[in-house]
Amino acid sequence: MSCPRQERERAEHTFIGEYGILSENSAGRLTPEEECSIRTCFQRDIDRITHSKSFRRLKHKTQVFLQPEGDHYRTRLTHTLEVSRLSRTVARALSLNEDLAEAIALGHDLGHTPFGHAGERALNRIYPGGFKHYEQSLRVVDILERDGRGLNLCFETRMGILHHTHGTPDDSLEATAVRLCDRIAYINHDLDDSIRAGILTEEQVPEIIHRNCGRRNSERINAILTDLIQNSGEGRLMMSPTMQETFDFFHAFMYSDVYTNPQAKGEESKVDGILSRLYDYYVQNPDRLPEDFRPVIEREGRERAACDYISGMTDGYAMEKYGQLFIPFAWTVK
Repeated sequence: MSCPRQERERAEHTFIGEYGILSENSAGRLTPEEECSIRTCFQRDIDRITHSKSFRRLKHKTQVFLQPEGDHYRTRLTHTLEVSRLSRTVARALSLNEDLAEAIALGHDLGHTPFGHAGERALNRIYPGGFKHYEQSLRVVDILERDGRGLNLCFETRMGILHHTHGTPDDSLEATAVRLCDRIAYINHDLDDSIRAGILTEEQVPEIIHRNCGRRNSERINAILTDLIQNSGEGRLMMSPTMQETFDFFHAFMYSDVYTNPQAKGEESKVDGILSRLYDYYVQNPDRLPEDFRPVIEREGRERAACDYISGMTDGYAMEKYGQLFIPFAWTVK
């Protein structure tokens, strides 16, 4: 008698097209495991990621704006969830593997630093080996999670996570969908947040974006996603020439008018100092690192362990540790 996983794998042959990856055809895990009787391998990856500590920490990590006043700004977690939903929409519409796309999307930013890309730039300067969040995301799922045992994810999930910023010709279409949806999500929600923050007004958004995408966040996302789906096929994901031109302009506009805006980025100069001092402290005092990082120190050195520890911090925890270590507190004589 077949189990639920086998029934699901058989069903995939009916709704996953020739360019999608069937769960039964996965290249497998770094360490072979017995298959689950209920979940496919990619469904299992989804569960492992969403139950991980690094996933939970995303709710307290900056997306774009450091310490914004208000409850409705995106965090790294809400960004991840938006990417997941967009990726599943594209995967379903194009007969790809939704579960694989979701697993990649949920894991793609697990290695992001505190303080967003400002933190990434700081660690890239500080750590001798350099730092890229997409490489750290793979390191998190392969090595750091579960007390150093890693999540032991499928090859396709791991490569999608690693390549979510810069794709390769060998990427699955599910991985390519996540990479595109990541960009679609962040330029749209970052524009929405920048308008909410008063950095821009809707009237300052260039006309080409209004004309080809719309004036509201939902309209813009729907227009881009619909165009992508309608123009993709035969093993390729692509937008129409008009939408691709608009999308590229939109992306460039966000970098020129939002991501480098002095009002939005006024506090980022402090990030380098915070992370630099934390890094130097833990390199000089490796015994103060959590016990989980002892194996990393032994295998790869104290610099790697300090980098891993700091990159996993939330914004609030990084500031808390900085305060404990470097800011004097009042005391009284008993």
